[in-house]
This record gives sequence, C-alpha cells and structure tokens, in this order.
Amino acid sequence: MVENDRADHHIGGASNTIGFGQKFIESEQFKSLFQEGMALVEETAAYLDGAGREDAKDLSGPISLVYATESMRLTTRLMQLASWLLVRRAVNEGEMTSDEAFREKNRIKLRAIGRASHTKNFENLPDRLKELVHASFRLYDRILMLDQLIQSEREQAIAMARIQSLNPNPHLEQLRSAFEVNRAALKD
Repeated sequence: MVENDRADHHIGGASNTIGFGQKFIESEQFKSLFQEGMALVEETAAYLDGAGREDAKDLSGPISLVYATESMRLTTRLMQLASWLLVRRAVNEGEMTSDEAFREKNRIKLRAIGRASHTKNFENLPDRLKELVHASFRLYDRILMLDQLIQSEREQAIAMARIQSLNPNPHLEQLRSAFEVNRAALKD
C-alpha cells in the first residue's frame, strides 16, 4: 500500500477525520461552485465567439494585441478551473478515486497569478472582456484557496498515517509501560 493510499485509508478509516476542504467538495456549495464555473466557461466562449469578435475588430494595434493576449489567458485560466472542477466532481460521483484525482490534479497547476489589470492598456479593453477576466480571477482565487486547503489536509493525513505506521497502537505502548512500572514497584 502506498503512502497516499494509507492517508486515504486513514481519512476514511478508524479516525474518521474529514477536513473542511473535503467536506466542502461533497456539499451543495460545491455543486453551486461547479455550476458557477461551468457557466463562466460558457459565457466566455459565447462572448469570444460572438460579440467579442466584433469588439476586437474595433481595437487599435496595441490594444488589439492586449485583447488577444488577455483572451488567451482568460481561456487558459478557465480551462484549468474547469478541469479542476471536473476532477473533483468525478471523485464525488465515484468515477475516480482520491488518489487518481490527486495524480490528475498535479497536471493542473494552480498557483497565485498576477492580475490582468496591471497590464498596460488593460483599461482600454472592451468592458465585457474585463468583466469576464475579473470574474475568472474571483473564481480562480476561491478554487485556489480550496485546492490549497485540500492539499494541506491531504499532507496532514499522510503525516498522521506515517506516524501511525511507526507506532500503530500508542495505547498498547502506554499500557506496557504502566505494567512495567507496576511490576518494578511490586518487586520492591
């Protein structure tokens, strides 16, 4: 059994410890977050394939380049979020184990990222694109915090599994020590 399997066993096994992150992933709030994320992906695709094309035609050279760059970044960011959400939903629905999700999640690199509003000429982009970019960052921040929480809980479970594997029954050791003390006292 690999360490990650032991950690999952520990989480679902004797200790029955389930962290907030895992509880959230199994909740109605996660379903709402999932729907919000997928809706944002759809809204963005509809905009970029429709009104966004028209908006882009009206932009000057430097602004046009910023538009292309930010729309590409937006699409990439949303695909990462959609992948993360889909993996988590697959675990909830029993289509994937926690270990499989963890391995898959490692392909999806979520990390703190800079804001597009710091980009030169960002303020000159079409309002709808700016709204979608800001909405994607709000969603990204929430999912990043949730991902970090789940990762932290997983690391703690792995550490606890390691500790328990070194001394699987600490109470037995305490009893043994107590009996040895009592035996020594009886001999005196």
